[in-house]
Amino acid sequence: MGFFTKNNDSDTKSQSEFAESEKHLPAVNDLGFVDSSSVDFEDREYFPEYADEYNPAGLAMATAQDKKAYRNVTTRPTLAAMMILICEFAERGSYYGVQGILTNFIMRSLPEGSRTGRVMPGKNGNAGALGLGLQDANALVMLLQFLAYVMPLVGGYLADDRWGKFKTIMIGVWIGIISHILFIIAALPPVIAKGQAAMAPTVLGILSLAVCTGFIKANLLPLMLDQYPYRTNVLKKLPTGEIVYIDRDASMQTLTMIFYWCINIGAFLQIATSYSAKDVGYWLAFLCPGIMYCIVVIAMLFVRPHLKPEVPQGSILKKLFQVLKVCLKGNWIKRLKNKEFWSYAYPTNMNERGEFFMNTKKQIPIDWTEQEVRDYKSTLTQCTMFSFWVIFNLSDSGLGSTLTAQAGAMTSKGIPNDFFNNFNQITIVAAIPILDYAIYPLLKKMNINFKQVHKIFLGFMLAACASMVSAILQWRIYQTSPCGYYATNCDNPSPLTAWYEIINYGLCALGECFCMTTAYELAYTRAPDNAKGLITALFLFNSAISSAISEGVSGALVDPNLIWPFTGIAAAGGFCAIVFLVVYWNLDKTIERETAEREASRLAGSSPSVGRHYTFFFPLSSFCFPRFCFDANFFVCITSILYFSFLPSPSPLLSKLQNFLVHRCTVPYPRT
Repeated sequence: MGFFTKNNDSDTKSQSEFAESEKHLPAVNDLGFVDSSSVDFEDREYFPEYADEYNPAGLAMATAQDKKAYRNVTTRPTLAAMMILICEFAERGSYYGVQGILTNFIMRSLPEGSRTGRVMPGKNGNAGALGLGLQDANALVMLLQFLAYVMPLVGGYLADDRWGKFKTIMIGVWIGIISHILFIIAALPPVIAKGQAAMAPTVLGILSLAVCTGFIKANLLPLMLDQYPYRTNVLKKLPTGEIVYIDRDASMQTLTMIFYWCINIGAFLQIATSYSAKDVGYWLAFLCPGIMYCIVVIAMLFVRPHLKPEVPQGSILKKLFQVLKVCLKGNWIKRLKNKEFWSYAYPTNMNERGEFFMNTKKQIPIDWTEQEVRDYKSTLTQCTMFSFWVIFNLSDSGLGSTLTAQAGAMTSKGIPNDFFNNFNQITIVAAIPILDYAIYPLLKKMNINFKQVHKIFLGFMLAACASMVSAILQWRIYQTSPCGYYATNCDNPSPLTAWYEIINYGLCALGECFCMTTAYELAYTRAPDNAKGLITALFLFNSAISSAISEGVSGALVDPNLIWPFTGIAAAGGFCAIVFLVVYWNLDKTIERETAEREASRLAGSSPSVGRHYTFFFPLSSFCFPRFCFDANFFVCITSILYFSFLPSPSPLLSKLQNFLVHRCTVPYPRT
């Protein structure tokens, strides 16, 4: 590598701690660099595969003291990572280019005198084609969003267990080509002219696009982060003679933010497709994403020789459920109360009880270690965290076509009503570089510890404020529209300018910059090697739950009731933000402790998974694998106890609820 970007100052210590640690720091030369001649790394573990003329023995593994002693740096993306970023840019551009015009394509009828869906010269209005109305349009758009976040569960599992990330992505790429062809067929003037005949290719295009998205989205970010060369923090000697500390976590954070930035750069294609539909017709509007999608194919074929080799290691799910099956034997409620629930599945404890096999009849030996059991425990302590994103996604423009319809009820002066959602991407593209290169370094320089929990809390609050703005705006539309509380399909729009919509999209975008990038980072860095795709998919699955909720209430998203959905989501979003801050206030300390335990386990060689653990939403996974949910009472009992029993630093109220569940939720359960 040898390429570095920004500096990261180490955390400030008290004067006494600093004086003590200073005794162990290497000498500094006149240039302010650590003098490499005074450094002794004989007792360090080396990575000889990275040896060069300046580091003949390879790179040395860094320690906690090294972070204070040396300049902290991050790495630039490798060639393979940059090609994957280009692929993500094109794939997201093609997806959002289609999604952004689907609402009007399905909801609105052909404009007067049009055969392609365009608005005729000299006329006002919006492009349209099928004329099925807001509810049907909202239902189909929500179907796409729901399936696009359910299918990553399949794509992540197949990548981890069967095919590997690259092969799974390529299968999704070929399916995506079929999807874009179907949308182009549906938008041809002869097909649109037949009305309902365009529905078949449209629905098939939606279904195939969801499968394509699921196979790609679950695995592209893990594949990119897999290209990071070092598995831990390392020390490297530069040609200048300076020794630097390569911070793996900071590098991962930067790569994740660049990845999210590329997503939103690609999403700018919505602007082109919106104007193409209005000025030319839907055949061109759907052709543009199809052409852009060709970049995905080219980028993935080019990057293949440059990727690190990968071998599918088998999914973790089978072993996880085997461990849970052991833990749930006998009087597990009592063990849960005594904090012995997970230790019951330690191989040493099982052997002491005379249990030498997972299955005595089939003589299947125990194939997990104590560290792996601890990993599963750590996993379930975080199992509730991603569930908060269900509400965030609803706040974050999660009501489907409602915001697009809201913009259509206001005066836009010739601007398409589906144009304004592009300000979400515009805000993100502008904000991420500012955060990464200005705000975050400034906070660190001012010794302000802007922790992960703070970022997520701020993101949730911004999204809640966005929903409140939409509620107020909808109320003003009803007050000023000639049609009063039936403004959505009114021929004469409200005199309010549609540019007010950018407030909502801007606030939501800022919220994403804080909490979505943090969630993606956690989903990868805290997952074992054989579950990175699956854990990323489990995080994305919460978006599917949000879409399902939006789908379920789509019947209520009509005039004159559009104020209340925004109000309810704003209240729920603010409440969840406060609860998240209270429950996960010590998240950084929990992560530090777990990191130390994993490193100790790795050095002891006790776990093939190097003690890494992953974030997992247990209740949702239970729905995905129903054969482990023996009845409804069992499901409610287990998920409730796991939910409240493993929260880090629970509040007194949660502790009381935990005790109630432990004492009152004993349910008869047939042993297997």
